[in-house]
Amino acid sequence: MWSLFAFALDWRAMGTASGSATRDVHFPHLFWDFSIGVVPSSGLGDCSSEMPSRESYEVHKEEKSLVQKAKREANQEDILAAALGMRMGPQKPPATFWQPLKLFAYSQLTSLVRRATLKENERTPKSEKVHNFKVHTFRGPHWCEHCASFMWGLMAQGVKCADCGLNVHKQCSPLVPNDCKPDLRHIRKVYSCDLTTLVQAHNTARPMVVDMCIREIESRGLKSEGLYRISGFSDSLEEVKMAFDKDGEKTDISVNAYEDINIITGALKLYLRDLPDPIISYDAYPRFIEAAKLTDPEKKLEAFREAIALLPPSHSDTLKYLMAHLKRVAQNEQFNLMNAENLAIIFGPTLMRVPNLDAMTALNDIRYQRQVVELLIKKEDVLF
Repeated sequence: MWSLFAFALDWRAMGTASGSATRDVHFPHLFWDFSIGVVPSSGLGDCSSEMPSRESYEVHKEEKSLVQKAKREANQEDILAAALGMRMGPQKPPATFWQPLKLFAYSQLTSLVRRATLKENERTPKSEKVHNFKVHTFRGPHWCEHCASFMWGLMAQGVKCADCGLNVHKQCSPLVPNDCKPDLRHIRKVYSCDLTTLVQAHNTARPMVVDMCIREIESRGLKSEGLYRISGFSDSLEEVKMAFDKDGEKTDISVNAYEDINIITGALKLYLRDLPDPIISYDAYPRFIEAAKLTDPEKKLEAFREAIALLPPSHSDTLKYLMAHLKRVAQNEQFNLMNAENLAIIFGPTLMRVPNLDAMTALNDIRYQRQVVELLIKKEDVLF
């Protein structure tokens, strides 16, 4: 009796869960009403107390799952149509239309789902980075990853970030927050790559070139005469550059590969010169020049601290690391004959570049560039 009652409850629950969809499906088998027993589907007059068989129960379960599956797939199609901005009429497209569309749409909307589900603290980058958008022609249909609207056209439908691969409308690009997360798949080189881009792509505090070259120089070259003043062979410098672009942190710059330490110092200077935005960034450049022109020592140091605070975090960390290294080089002046002033003459134009192409301004700023770097070396322990 209890098994019969349990079967009745299960069957009634199935009818309630399936809702109106069950009314559209023909059940050739018996349906159960526990108030009157088993009733044949042909009518209600011929009542019977016969217990339903196990086979009949299994058939009902199978039909229930088919109904729920059909309803679930219909809901998925409605959701997909809404996501794509489509209006479905009473006559829906055949199933052959939906399968390829699902595969295509789900693959295209993956990035949207990823961005929408990020937690707020995960979306806040440690250091803001502006997207490097370039006009791009997309193959096949694409959706804007900012507004989720379709990107119309056959050519130059939008812009693509060269660092993280974000695809957006050209008109949406100014609205995208500075949350670029560089992807190594889009970073094809080390030299001439934006410093912040390289650091974030490799998840490091400083560029690998700076770290590796300074470690190698300090391990065997601090007492080398004319350190940073003497240049290495240009062919060897190009070889080191290509090695870093190809192998990254796996590049071998040990004494076994390059016995001449001047090749390593030259490779470091070349990397710093090739940066699209110098270590002392274009935005902060005027503040450093203004600070160098001050005569009061206390005000000058305070102005330098304020100027350093304007640098992007990756630039500030790299500058601090480099100045500490150059200070150790200057402390070995009796061996290498390189003091802070000599190093400033070399690194001034390397670390600082005039934002505009005004030749007269660049010429006038040379002495201030030297003063900036010299003070950064001498007061490294106070300024950072």
